[in-house]
Amino acid sequence: MNPFWSMSTGSVRKRSDTEEKTLSGELRTSPLRGSAKKQLPSIPKNAVPITKPASPATSSQSTNGTHASYGPFYLEYSLLAEFTLVVKQKLPGVYVQPSYRSALMWFGVIFIRHGLYQDGVFKFTVYIPDNYPDGDCPRLVFDLPVFHPLVDPLSGELDVKRAFAKWRRNHNHIWQVLMYARRVFYKIDTASPLNPEAAVLYEKDVQLFKSKVVDSVKLCSSHLFDQPKIEDPYAIIFSPWNPAIHDEAREKMLTQKKPEDQHCKSMHVSGLSWVKPGSVQPFSKEEKTMPT
Repeated sequence: MNPFWSMSTGSVRKRSDTEEKTLSGELRTSPLRGSAKKQLPSIPKNAVPITKPASPATSSQSTNGTHASYGPFYLEYSLLAEFTLVVKQKLPGVYVQPSYRSALMWFGVIFIRHGLYQDGVFKFTVYIPDNYPDGDCPRLVFDLPVFHPLVDPLSGELDVKRAFAKWRRNHNHIWQVLMYARRVFYKIDTASPLNPEAAVLYEKDVQLFKSKVVDSVKLCSSHLFDQPKIEDPYAIIFSPWNPAIHDEAREKMLTQKKPEDQHCKSMHVSGLSWVKPGSVQPFSKEEKTMPT
């Protein structure tokens, strides 16, 4: 016999006759350990099956997959994070500004520095779906239709779905749409165009295509100072050059970093350095002569 078991049984008080009978009765009615199947109690008559109540979270889900109570806050946070990413990317020649009236609408402008569309300044508006980021990809519409194979000649909308057939949250971002809008002016794609005329001319008559592009660039530049089509305090507005205003602002932008550079150069850092000038010994410092 196991010594642990004998010690345990010896230390337990002696059961009464009633307890012994009860225990023996329980042992007789209990199923055998070696039984291959457990016996479940029978279902009582006239029993009504209990159905699991519907989860309240399912009914309160919004269309974008988030809880209805914090859906607007989640959307606002997502758009704020997207704009922060745009600022961090520092896209060359691309500037955007969210609308004052709706965070789902962003105003922007693209400056083309070289290539077929050189000197082009194209204003546009980005329309973000209200179930972002779980809906379709944002739409990008130019204020004036640009002569381009991927721009609709009537509405001015860019074929964004060509690059984002299915918008994937946490993978696709608005800054990628802006980068794509910039890239289409440097790398022309004529497959499945929205403007067939522009695609055919680019493939068969490049000179005529260039001529129409120049006309389109001039047309956009001639309307650069027009009032925005959408009334909004944050809409991008261009004004003619005014030396009394713009000269001072230009000088500030060009000179604001010079004092910082000069200040850093004039600062003398004392203590250990990686290598003392004129020496190859690491972690060296200049020796100072102590006054006698």
